[in-house]
Amino acid sequence: MNIIRLILCVLFFLPLETAYSQDFPAPAGKPILIVSGKITKTNVNGTAQFDREMLEKMGLVTVETKTPWYESRTRFEGVSMAKLMDFVGAQGTTVTAVALNDYVSTIPVKDFTAFNVILAMKRDGEYMQVRDKGPLFVIYPYDSTPELQSQTYYTRSAWQVAKLIVE
Repeated sequence: MNIIRLILCVLFFLPLETAYSQDFPAPAGKPILIVSGKITKTNVNGTAQFDREMLEKMGLVTVETKTPWYESRTRFEGVSMAKLMDFVGAQGTTVTAVALNDYVSTIPVKDFTAFNVILAMKRDGEYMQVRDKGPLFVIYPYDSTPELQSQTYYTRSAWQVAKLIVE
């Protein structure tokens, strides 16, 4: 009788696991972002990997702001970091952004909702290229409060982001 219950339990939960993995398939294109660490939703070898199309399907938000890196106000479009963290089931208090050149920046997760931080993919309507801080750039709405116009937040704004590690 116990064996039958075990088989029934396995058969009951198996479709849920299959549906769950179908909700978050592996990237069809080249991954531009790998999220790892304390996350509950993965799609490739214990990580959450995204190509550009997958990130865009999450919905892009716009932040228009003055930055220390560009002369005039700039319009950035990207995924809300809070939404991305929610999607992967982030369980940590910090995220370490790792750039293509191995630059590392640690960002408190609470910043994502407190300041509406985005992971920008576009600048002024164009996809950001590696030679110009792309493909992904952590952007705060610096103009929204004087607090954000400081080295603390500028150093958290990693560009050429390739990985996010939730800790």
